[in-house]
Amino acid sequence: MKKTASLLTLLAVAAPVLAQTGDANKRLITIQGGPRGDVRNGPLTFTGNPVKAKVSTLNIEANQAVMAAPKGTPLIEAKGKRTAAFTGDVKVTRGRLTATGSGLNYDEATGQGVLDGNASATFVPEKKEDGDTVTIKAPKMSLDVDNNVSTSTGGVTLSTGTQSGKADKLVFDEDRELAQLTGTPSLTRAAKGSQKELVITGQEVRALTKTKTLYVRGGVKLVQGTTTTTGDAVYYDDKKNVAYVVGNAVSVDSKSKVTVKAPASGYLEQRTDLARVRALNSAYKIPTEQFELSKK
Repeated sequence: MKKTASLLTLLAVAAPVLAQTGDANKRLITIQGGPRGDVRNGPLTFTGNPVKAKVSTLNIEANQAVMAAPKGTPLIEAKGKRTAAFTGDVKVTRGRLTATGSGLNYDEATGQGVLDGNASATFVPEKKEDGDTVTIKAPKMSLDVDNNVSTSTGGVTLSTGTQSGKADKLVFDEDRELAQLTGTPSLTRAAKGSQKELVITGQEVRALTKTKTLYVRGGVKLVQGTTTTTGDAVYYDDKKNVAYVVGNAVSVDSKSKVTVKAPASGYLEQRTDLARVRALNSAYKIPTEQFELSKK
């Protein structure tokens, strides 16, 4: 009995003790409660109302959790290689992020927790005046414990205030409050007052959710009402209702048949609140450095 109790204690406290020995050890997971199963070899099944677990800055709740080791390795010797499968009303929190789904599979070796089953996440602003809550929905969402980044794949949607986005893949950097959308991405700013709906597409969309600014590159197209503007890249400021289109920029109004073309050395300025496009004969540099993801 004492031997079993000591093994359980070792499993429960090993992660916080080992975390002091190196960054890799912050991937070790601890699960609260008295498990059922083979304590030495695993797997161990945890149940509760709810089961609670912690790994690095992630806090996890679920109806059940199963911890296992690679085949042929005793669980007691597998720290850093263990997996934990959470099922039933899974909830994950980290700072201002809250994510939910029907299942979560965590792997200590990769430091990745993969949430599936109609995965959804919300990220709230630090202050009310900082903007709107960000909501992300996807079939699959991977949470990285080595940094505050999540990666969602497969028909991803993002919404924040009057902006909504769609993409095959979305990387959300919580520290930068920055979303990167790739794989046929599009971003829509809903109609507001006298402003018509604005849809922006390109090869890659980067959106700073706090400042409501966008950087879109690669075959960019802006469609608003009867106006279609194209170029190589665009910087859009939603608060100022202005878009700066650079690189082979051309705007065509299908109703008035008016075409506005930027000079070789210039760019187009499109006022989305005034439905006005003008060409400017000077260089415009998009502040791309503002849209860089955090480095690992």
